[in-house]
Amino acid sequence: MVGISEVKGNSRENRTAAHTHIKGLGLRSDGYAEPSSGGFVGQVGAREACGVVVDLIKSKKMSGRAVLLAGPPGTGKTACALAVSQELGTKVPFCPIVGSEVYSTEIKKTEALMENFRRAIGLRVRETKEVYEGEVTELTPEEAENPLGGYGKTISHLLIGLKSYKGTKKLRLDPSIYEAIQKERVAVGDVIYLEANTGACKRVGRSDAYATEFDLEAEEYVPIPKGEVHKKKEIVQDVTLHDLDTANARPQGGQDIMSMMGQLTKPKKTEITDKLREEINKVVSRYIDQGVAELVPGVLFIDEVHMLDIECFTYLNRALESAISPIVILASNRGKCAIRGADELVAAHGIPPDLLARLLIIPTSPYSPEEVKMIIRIRARIEGLSISEPALDKVAEHGVKVSLRYALQLLTPANLLAKVNRKSEIDVDDVAECEDLFIDTQRSANIVSAADSFIS
Repeated sequence: MVGISEVKGNSRENRTAAHTHIKGLGLRSDGYAEPSSGGFVGQVGAREACGVVVDLIKSKKMSGRAVLLAGPPGTGKTACALAVSQELGTKVPFCPIVGSEVYSTEIKKTEALMENFRRAIGLRVRETKEVYEGEVTELTPEEAENPLGGYGKTISHLLIGLKSYKGTKKLRLDPSIYEAIQKERVAVGDVIYLEANTGACKRVGRSDAYATEFDLEAEEYVPIPKGEVHKKKEIVQDVTLHDLDTANARPQGGQDIMSMMGQLTKPKKTEITDKLREEINKVVSRYIDQGVAELVPGVLFIDEVHMLDIECFTYLNRALESAISPIVILASNRGKCAIRGADELVAAHGIPPDLLARLLIIPTSPYSPEEVKMIIRIRARIEGLSISEPALDKVAEHGVKVSLRYALQLLTPANLLAKVNRKSEIDVDDVAECEDLFIDTQRSANIVSAADSFIS
């Protein structure tokens, strides 16, 4: 039988999300914004202000302060927050939440808020370890008489041969390491990684010398490590403070029946105490003083911040004053409105005045007709849609009269209608048909109002 195999390309289809096109703030080297760059169109003042915030964060002069993005719906507030995160780099944690997320039946509001604060604070731990890594060439367990007597034998030590590009080594390992090697299911021909201090063993994969021509295989093939078998390696680990909290809060029960019953009956989500967090903060501070670890304050983005209540706002005030706090970016599309939980108090953006005094407020303004057209053109290109110029003008007209979000939502259905009508690009007729099928909010409200008046 002739073997036929299909060579697959490595291109991957990604889902196009609302902010897929945002690649950064689109600023020049002097800090000024281009009219259209990085996926952004317009909002020049807001982008330049966000650029200053990024510089403040990088120079570590942003602690205890927060940023508020204020503007009408659909003016790029979330896009600005995402762009700030991308300017800071992938290693900086970015935790986006919505104001209504903190209301949970499992844990307190303030606890949910603090959890997200801790998720947005990273810790980069650098550690120099003495390691052995290479391809296993020999794996021989040496047996000895059982000291307890009887006919059984025990493993006294393990002989293992490792090969790298620059040489080979034969090691005599402790029986406890043999158990770790058995758990990892290491065999001759595997590439492994051994820590000299802790005895930890990690199977990296199968050596690529054993790779075959088949596409579908269970094994992952890796190259033989470069350099010597025995080396000193700097290991960098990125964790968040919330990861440390949950790792230390997990109860370690025994094997007796009462411990097992306790683990079964405990709630799904246990609350982490302030005392535990203080202890973790002390350990983190000690690591930072020793130069072992480095604190990486990330970005906590709270959208629709007016949904928080007065208790959350007071807690937010205290959290911002903490020695270990992330950069907090808030967003609101409200003007003067009542503060939730204190309905008699009316304040700007639904935020108490004492918290407003801590905020750097960045305004976002509605887009001009030319900017709306440019945004729709960019979205059409990102989604891989072909649209004629008259159809683009018609969609842009809806973006100005109704809303930008409604105009963008018309693109994909209009493209499907164009395909049904056997057209190579979206035409004005397709946009008009789509407009009749999917009405905007104003027309919808008018229809309901007319029906109500007819019934009455």
